[in-house]
Amino acid sequence: MIKFLDLLQVNLAHQQEIEERMLKTFRSGWYLLGNEVKGFEQNLAKYIGIKHAIGVANGLDALRLIFKTYIELGIMQPGDEVIVPANTYIASILAITDNNLTPVFVEPDIETYNIDLNKIEQAVTLKTKAVMIVHLYGQAVFSDGLKALAQQHNLKIIEDNAQAIGAEYKGTKTGNLGDAAGFSFYPGKNLGALGDAGAVTTNDDALAQTIRTLANYGSEEKYVNKYQGLNSRLDEIQAAVLDVKLKYLDAENDRRREIAKYYIDNINHPDIILPLYPADENAHVWHLFVIRTKERNRLQQYLAWNDIQTLIHYPTPPAKQEAYAEYNHLTFAVTEQIHEEVLSLPISPVLTDDEVKTIVNTLNTYK
Repeated sequence: MIKFLDLLQVNLAHQQEIEERMLKTFRSGWYLLGNEVKGFEQNLAKYIGIKHAIGVANGLDALRLIFKTYIELGIMQPGDEVIVPANTYIASILAITDNNLTPVFVEPDIETYNIDLNKIEQAVTLKTKAVMIVHLYGQAVFSDGLKALAQQHNLKIIEDNAQAIGAEYKGTKTGNLGDAAGFSFYPGKNLGALGDAGAVTTNDDALAQTIRTLANYGSEEKYVNKYQGLNSRLDEIQAAVLDVKLKYLDAENDRRREIAKYYIDNINHPDIILPLYPADENAHVWHLFVIRTKERNRLQQYLAWNDIQTLIHYPTPPAKQEAYAEYNHLTFAVTEQIHEEVLSLPISPVLTDDEVKTIVNTLNTYK
């Protein structure tokens, strides 16, 4: 069986270093808001090329805290609108609605699956306060035109960077393209913890300080609560693990690019639509390798019969979920087509050349 993602092997690649750091952390007797978190935050900020990185409990909290902070700072208020791709994981939308803000859905580009940058301006209203861009599947989405549009309308650009750590736009890493960014270090991500973990990055001093405070019960000083905050802190053990794995991220992303290039060059089937390999290879870190086909379930079953595990990211768009019944009447033709046709193939730094060739050959003989 070729697993979709062999997490055990991903982590065993760094077993000795991870175990040593975990043991050191365990023996320190300090498990929250200590030196491991500080060290990882500093190294993450340096890697992204940004002023502040704040460790939090998970990727959803990272995004929730960004919006909550903008509300506390008076930059946004409940009822304001946030432009967001219709084609994304539901966490992007949950972060908006959890803060009583209103999502405004924009269709994706069928070639990249990311938000169609050319359709954002027509969605701007007097109530729009932010654009959330989601670097879906690991591909950076940004433009100088988007930056100019945000400046023209006084909009915040918030990056959902859960899937694209290490990707770049014109030499600048995702997580440093907008005003603030949320990261997820869920175990299956390119940089994955051994449990839930996340971070926020920003160059805004006031935003960073307020996020830190809100994530710690709204407290800067013990038992003194400035805000009605949350409990959302990155723990010392997860920070230690992430700090080890961060050193290997670029090499592992390069391996993903290598596999993606092989897939694109060698999968040759008239019923399978492949993703585009970007002109700037650094724009994509291939968190997922997503193909499209009209008979998605049939192809997935065929691959399963041939011992190749695949997943669907994602079967149902957020606006069609029961949780968002108020948006179920809306139609997003491109988004819905994508969600009906996509299938994610195995891709990871521990996938072997032989496994990659087996996947390609199996796809090419699909009937």
